[in-house]
Amino acid sequence: MKLRNFIAARVPWIALLALPLIIAIAGCESSIPSRADVAAPPPAVPRIVRQSNGSRILELGPDAGPGMTLATVRDEQLPGVLETTGQVSFDDRRVSSIVSRVAGRIENTRVSQWDNVRRGEPIVELYSPDFMTAEAEFLQAKATARLSSSPPIGGNGDLAAAMVSAARRKLELLGMSDADIAAITAPSPSIWVDAPISGTVLDNKAVRGAAVNPGDVLYSLGTLDDVWIVGDIYEDDLARVHQGQQLEAVTTAYPDESFTGFISRISPNVDPTTHTLQIRCEVRNPGAKLKPQMLARIRIVTRPGTALVVPQEALVFDTNQYFAFVEVAAGRFHRRPVEIASWKEQGFARVVSGLRAGDRVVVGESIQVNALWHEANGESS
Repeated sequence: MKLRNFIAARVPWIALLALPLIIAIAGCESSIPSRADVAAPPPAVPRIVRQSNGSRILELGPDAGPGMTLATVRDEQLPGVLETTGQVSFDDRRVSSIVSRVAGRIENTRVSQWDNVRRGEPIVELYSPDFMTAEAEFLQAKATARLSSSPPIGGNGDLAAAMVSAARRKLELLGMSDADIAAITAPSPSIWVDAPISGTVLDNKAVRGAAVNPGDVLYSLGTLDDVWIVGDIYEDDLARVHQGQQLEAVTTAYPDESFTGFISRISPNVDPTTHTLQIRCEVRNPGAKLKPQMLARIRIVTRPGTALVVPQEALVFDTNQYFAFVEVAAGRFHRRPVEIASWKEQGFARVVSGLRAGDRVVVGESIQVNALWHEANGESS
């Protein structure tokens, strides 16, 4: 009874002491925000943001690539001399083949490979009944023409002249020269074939005693007084060259000697893979020093230009194509296909298409950024 009265007498005091604690707890509970007041969590990164034009942008968080660095695509000034490499070849206007025009055999030869010959020089003797038949027809036509021109027969002169002309034309088609035809006194199955040009025997397929057929190539002849050097230039250098432009060529065989020439032709076709096209340079070759298949360095004096270059570290090779990640906004990158060519400065590549001067591209960690691109797209890199 006394204990009950003691507790009852002190309850108001305990309540008063507990009141500040109850108020504090209530205040803490009232400061907890409701579910509606909680802000939405930031979007997960990396992620792909699709643009209205259909392109895809990779959005990275601030910690996505701690080692990622950027570099700027820049224009480089080109000097007033355009340099390229080329290969020496024969001028095809100065190359000729000796082709058999009959079925027969090779009776005799007078030259071998790499021999020098003069135009009109007899070099191979062919045997063929076709020669004998054509010569007999020619002699018969001439005899008929003489008879038709005599007074007792007369009246058939035009026909006889036409027969002589046709027989002569047949001999010409068999490869006989005017001198050969004029020297015919009796039908013969053998004739000597003359060199059509002065030059060097490049290829010899004539073997004594071998059978030949119409169209068989017996010899190839060429001259090296003037040669061609065919080189490649980049598409964006095309405006710097033109036909007739003067040039110099230097070879490793003669490093202290320059061979002069000019651009004679520019190819109408561009290689879609390398974005290069060919130029054909006609070059004087005193002493026949330049040989076919030699490599030469071509120097063309031209007006200065520019070239777009990018660090090679910015390029990622993926599925048979180079790509670069171009910054379009802070933390946002566009994966752009790039076509490149070689560049004289080590560690850089020449941009053919895909980038512009001033573009900021990922250099450090570009491969890792490419892996994040595939991950964000749900692909396997």
